[in-house]
Amino acid sequence: MIAWRLPLMAGVVFGGLVLLLTLRLIERSVFGLRRPFTPFVTQAVCRAVFPVMGIRLVRHGTPMRRRGAIVANHCSWLDIFALNALARVCFVSKSEVAGWPGIGWLARATGTVFITRNARDARQQKEVFEARLRAGHHLAFFPEGTSTDGRRVLDFKPTLFAAFFTHGLDAILSIQPVSLAYTAPPGEDPRFYGWWGAMDFGGHLLRVLAQAPQGRVEVTFHPQVPVAETADRKALARTCEAAVRAGLHAHLPPV
Repeated sequence: MIAWRLPLMAGVVFGGLVLLLTLRLIERSVFGLRRPFTPFVTQAVCRAVFPVMGIRLVRHGTPMRRRGAIVANHCSWLDIFALNALARVCFVSKSEVAGWPGIGWLARATGTVFITRNARDARQQKEVFEARLRAGHHLAFFPEGTSTDGRRVLDFKPTLFAAFFTHGLDAILSIQPVSLAYTAPPGEDPRFYGWWGAMDFGGHLLRVLAQAPQGRVEVTFHPQVPVAETADRKALARTCEAAVRAGLHAHLPPV
C-alpha cells in the first residue's frame, strides 16, 4: 500500500501547493489579506487525499458561512486534512509548528496564523486575528492546546477566545464547535488514528498509509454560537467544549 499511496499522496499535496502558491501571488497583489481563490485549492487537495489513503470521510451538519471561527477537538495530523476538506478555513497554530520540516512549510503556504504563548505578544496576536476575521477568513483552532488519543476531549483553554470580544467583533462573529470522531480499522486499537505525546510523525504517517482496510473519520458541525450571546471568553469556551464532547461521544464506536 505504501508503495503507491505515499507517492500519490505527495503528488496530490505538492502539486496542489504549486498551484496554490502561484494563485497566491495574484491574490496578494490584488486582494491583500483576502483569499478568494486559494482556499478552494486547499479544499480540493484535502478532499482528494482521503480516497488516496482509503479513509472514509463522513460529514454531519453544515459548515458555517457567516463570519467567525470553528473550534474542534484535536486527535491527529489527519484533523487538518479533514477540516480543510469540508470547510475553507485558516488554522491557528502554535509557533513551533512553523519550524517543523514539511508540515511548517505547508502550514505557512495555506495561511496558518502562528501564535506564541508569551503574554507580551497577546495584543499583537489579537490584532492579527481581528485583521483576518474582518478580511472574511474563517479561523480554525484546537482549544485543548494539544492532541489526544481521539477518545476524549480535554478542557478548552479560554485564552484564544478573548480575541472574539475585542473591538466590536462580538457583534458580528459566531463560533462553530466541530467534533472529530475516528473509527479504527477492523481489529486495530481504537486509538489507531490518534497522534499524541512523543509519537513520531513519519512513523505514524507510514503506519496509516500501510493500513488496509481503513477506518473512517466523522466530522460533526454543530450549531453556531453567536459571540454576542455569551457572557465572556470562559463561558464561550465552556459552551463550545460541551458541544464538541457530546458530538465525539455520539459518534465514537463502543470499545
